[in-house]
Amino acid sequence: MSLSVAQRSLALAAVALLAATLALVLARDHRAASAAASTPPTAAGSGWYEALAAPLAPSAGVERTTCGRVLEAGSLGVAHPALPCGAKLVFAYGTVETHAEVIDHRPVGAGREFELTRALAVRLGLAGTQRLRWRFAAGVE
Repeated sequence: MSLSVAQRSLALAAVALLAATLALVLARDHRAASAAASTPPTAAGSGWYEALAAPLAPSAGVERTTCGRVLEAGSLGVAHPALPCGAKLVFAYGTVETHAEVIDHRPVGAGREFELTRALAVRLGLAGTQRLRWRFAAGVE
């Protein structure tokens, strides 16, 4: 092998190593950014998170959720795409605080983390898309 071929091979190997290192750094930064984006903001030490929420869109007739629940007029629950069915949560809006559970895994509207049943939205006094506070119910965290 001639000297110029060896130099070219070495240069290509160096470029490949640099590209691989850059790819690893970018992947790590992307994972860190994704983790930060999926962690809801919280007040330090409070145990409360903040999220945008809105009432579920009205449905025609009887509706069964992805968690197997039948939605009724008095159902107190939320849809959340990632929390497990049956997770017990506490929601607060203004001065009102109440318990509910995850009853559906449907995708929620853009920019929102939760969709609330009509009964839960009425109990909280929430109309439209609003920022509320939430936490896991005691003993469930």
